[in-house]
Amino acid sequence: MTTAHIVKNGLLAAVLGLTAATAWGQSMDAAEFVDEATAKGIAEIETSKLAIEKSDNTEITSFAEKMIDEHTKANEKMRDLAMEKNLEVSDDATLMDQGKAMILQLRDGEDFNEAYTNNQVVAHEQTIELFETASENVDDEEVRKLAEEMLPKLREHLAKAQELQAMTEAQQ
Repeated sequence: MTTAHIVKNGLLAAVLGLTAATAWGQSMDAAEFVDEATAKGIAEIETSKLAIEKSDNTEITSFAEKMIDEHTKANEKMRDLAMEKNLEVSDDATLMDQGKAMILQLRDGEDFNEAYTNNQVVAHEQTIELFETASENVDDEEVRKLAEEMLPKLREHLAKAQELQAMTEAQQ
């Protein structure tokens, strides 16, 4: 293993660890949720575009296309509701998610596939946690219902990401 490979793995682990450590408290307002949820959707879209560009695995690129399509639609629903409620939505991924995308850009081939699938599992676990908290505790009923409505699709994404993660680990 080269020094560059060790550094890349270390950076990825640090970013994922820091992201996992930032969990929402038990209550949140609708504006916080909408902003964080749209930022996470943007991050999914950006990393999935990288997967289409960099992966040579058809299952991964197919999954990435689905992530782009479904997270774009989810963000559009979130933006529409936010406009009705006069809430601001994020136009960019969070700095943490931007950092993860930068680390993914450093990867190629099977190394990229493994990093992307690991990223997808962690990202969807965090997003599900955010949406579960919002579906129970956000201070706006319509926003709470939208969060609840989106959870089954997010769980489906997580299950597929876990399947792809197992596949890439088996190929190493």
